[in-house]
Amino acid sequence: MNPVDAAERATDDASGAPGENGRRTALGTLRRQLQQILALASLIVLVGFFSLASSNFLTWSNITGILLSTAVIGILALGTTFVIITGGIELSLGTGMTLAAVMTGVFLVNLGWPLFLGVLGGVLVGALIGLINGINVAFLKIPPFIATLAMMLIAEGLALVISGAAPIYFTEVSGFNDISRGNVIPGLDLPNAVLILFVLTLVGAVILGRSILGRYTFAIGSNEEAAGISGINIKKWKIIVYTLSGAFMGIAGVVLAARLNSAQPSLGVGYELQAIAAVVIGGTSLQGGKGSVVGTLIGALIVGTVTNGLRIMSVPQEWQTVIIGLVILVAVYTDILRRGKGG
Repeated sequence: MNPVDAAERATDDASGAPGENGRRTALGTLRRQLQQILALASLIVLVGFFSLASSNFLTWSNITGILLSTAVIGILALGTTFVIITGGIELSLGTGMTLAAVMTGVFLVNLGWPLFLGVLGGVLVGALIGLINGINVAFLKIPPFIATLAMMLIAEGLALVISGAAPIYFTEVSGFNDISRGNVIPGLDLPNAVLILFVLTLVGAVILGRSILGRYTFAIGSNEEAAGISGINIKKWKIIVYTLSGAFMGIAGVVLAARLNSAQPSLGVGYELQAIAAVVIGGTSLQGGKGSVVGTLIGALIVGTVTNGLRIMSVPQEWQTVIIGLVILVAVYTDILRRGKGG
């Protein structure tokens, strides 16, 4: 069977007759668009609120600061969007990103590799983590929650062991800091990390919306059994999805290390929750089968805006955590209501 036909058939089997599937798909698309519009409206309201609360919020330096801090969470969230659409979860995002950053430091500082090879090595470390997660989930049939939770602990321990629990500084590596804080476009005071986020959003949107991988991602998340019956190699494509998420994880590790100009082995825990929150806030269903990359970007901007706004308003760190938790609860409950209405 043609790969495209297999994906479409899997979607048909998940929803019923082809005609009925078409109507449900159109309705689901409309609801997802409305979800994105609602998320965008929420972002605008938040910007307006924090602007009124503090005159320092709507300044270009603060806006670029928000975008810069959002870049890492956004890149992590873009990759895990694919995993969540398949019905999986990725808990090793934060510590996997840290391990990728530490290994980038080992390649560039300890081993003296050229800049390009060191950065590529860091990205490949992230992809390797994703590959292992994919194998554990697809072949060993370990539930994604357990498989990625175990990898979270493994990556955290390896980052500390390899670095000797000490930061690795890139002060002697020429051009590394520019990956995150430099400006490729002359005259535009926008850090490269933000441009990387926007480029990856475009790449992710094309992959999810225009490629076989995107079709299979939705098909597996909509009805894995039907997708398998339709001829889709579930194990193969799950491994590819987790590996892609890992590559985004590796890129996030490089961007974070470049932003700090150091690899901090104890940094990373908690990033996975913010990334998953961004995905859910952006309208991707935790039950799988539904989601969008653009929605994830909006969700990441919401998380970054809330965090920055609360900090500017001098809200204590512990209350910032509470508020972010409440935002996640609201986003998940909204997803539950949407699914209850057949969206």
